[in-house]
Amino acid sequence: MSIARLISLLLLLPVFSAAQNNAVTPSYPQDYFRNPLDIPIFLAGNFGECRPGHFHSGVDIKTLGKEGQPVHAAADGYISRIKMEKGGFGHGIYITHPNGYTTLYAHLGDFAPALQKYLKKEQYEKKHWDVDIALPADKFPVKKGQQIAWSGNTGASTAPHLHFEIRNTKTEHPLNPELFGLPVVDKIAPVPAEVVFYDGSIYQEGALTVSLVKEGGVYKAVNKGHKSLLVNNDTVQVPVGMVGIGINVDDYMDGSDNTIAFYTAKLYMDDSSQAQITLDNIGYDETRYINAYADYKTREQQHKWVQCLFKLPGNHLDAIYSNMNNNGGRLNLSENNKVHKIKIVLTDDKGNISTVLFYAMAGLYSEYSPNEGCIPFYANKPNSLKEDSVTFQLDDHQLYEDVCFEFRPANYPQTYHSKAQSEALQNPGGYSGKYQLHYPYVPVHHYFELNIRSRYIPNDLHNKVVMMYSDGKDEDGRAATFEDNGWCKARVRNFGTYWLDIDTTGPEIISMQKNGANLGRAKQIAFDAKDDMTSVRSFAGFIDGKWVCFEQHSNSFFYKFDEHCPMGKHEVLFKAEDENGNVSTVHLKFTR
Repeated sequence: MSIARLISLLLLLPVFSAAQNNAVTPSYPQDYFRNPLDIPIFLAGNFGECRPGHFHSGVDIKTLGKEGQPVHAAADGYISRIKMEKGGFGHGIYITHPNGYTTLYAHLGDFAPALQKYLKKEQYEKKHWDVDIALPADKFPVKKGQQIAWSGNTGASTAPHLHFEIRNTKTEHPLNPELFGLPVVDKIAPVPAEVVFYDGSIYQEGALTVSLVKEGGVYKAVNKGHKSLLVNNDTVQVPVGMVGIGINVDDYMDGSDNTIAFYTAKLYMDDSSQAQITLDNIGYDETRYINAYADYKTREQQHKWVQCLFKLPGNHLDAIYSNMNNNGGRLNLSENNKVHKIKIVLTDDKGNISTVLFYAMAGLYSEYSPNEGCIPFYANKPNSLKEDSVTFQLDDHQLYEDVCFEFRPANYPQTYHSKAQSEALQNPGGYSGKYQLHYPYVPVHHYFELNIRSRYIPNDLHNKVVMMYSDGKDEDGRAATFEDNGWCKARVRNFGTYWLDIDTTGPEIISMQKNGANLGRAKQIAFDAKDDMTSVRSFAGFIDGKWVCFEQHSNSFFYKFDEHCPMGKHEVLFKAEDENGNVSTVHLKFTR
């Protein structure tokens, strides 16, 4: 490699500089990546947005409400991976670039012809439509602007759009694409709506909320239907102690009514920096810490995102936090026994700024008292429950904050949190008792093994056991393993109500076409399949006895007609199997 070429590549690598607030701000190449579409960029979502179970890892670019927009390589490189999956990114293409970055294009429709032909060949050889294929650098090289696919609505997408990511190739961490100079017009500053105060555990009762209104260029606290906290026009009285502050805020961009996320949030007390959050560089192995970053309980119960400007002790997503005080971002309002000036500065990717300004003082201290009979569980330590009919073990990375764990068997008298939860626990029938393992609004970071002792289950049903779950609103289950001593186990990752049941029924399959139908004008043949207790674990479709490539999208399964189904009369067999090995099949004749 020439010296000139080496220098040019080094200039494209990420550069980091110290900003005035001592946080490290990345400086990414600004002219290297182009808009992957031919239409202007309007965002339906941006990097760092709060989503259930994860931070949003890229930008969602609108495609005029329809599929079929040409998608282009954002820069020179080579297609290094193609992935097809029923959820997640759906149809995805990864391009590795020579400057240390990788771009991802997701929720696609069909790929460009040569790539689509290669994909189909691999699918038929493997007899799987859901494939994940790594490609060498010389297989599909691409130039900046070369078409690689058409936009679509596949995977976990709920409307047509293109999900676009820029990743660090070495770490595979997604980076904030808007920091790379993409042509996004945004002159709208973040819009904060509420500030929430936490005087103890984030999961306890009593988080205090005040609304915000914009006055004189800043957002100020007002009484607006919440518990009265204002002692005068600009001062909030909150309990004494280490108070954590959360904020309910949305951002917007020109030309789009979708809500998006801010880029930085800075918290000050008496003009001294207490905490900063910067939404960039969040790895997929870290993204579930969204449940520690945001107020999980409020999200589950009120369906709104309150983003915490303090760090829970079990939150190990460190990269987004900087300038944290010794209390992890919590504020000691009893310090110096005075009224404190609180300021929150919010910026978006384009530098638009909003400021929240109010004063806070300590009031009478109200200490949280946990329910009697609960079991202390601690963040950053192993925790376990060992009862006569229920056992589990949590490792030291499962909890984000200390909790007083409550266990209730079905016949235990208590005050129920909902009518549905009461009915679930009071049903004594079935193949085990029903057990309340704490509350669904307290998150668990990853899966743990739950063991429940069964009542008598005949030998021929040992492989049909299902561990059922209820959060007080919905029920679902997963196949459980029966052990010789009568215990049944399954991997779960939620608190709530659990019990055992038996599943001997295969998935329900509904045909989208009649037996004997003439499908001459149709582009595909399709079925819906759903299991009542668990999920569809595997499926397959055959035409005239030969495997064909059926694709799954949610509960829909479809085969797009191709050379494997010529014109004429045919017979299709579609089968689906659930987690307990129960199989259902449908046979149909049709004419094409």
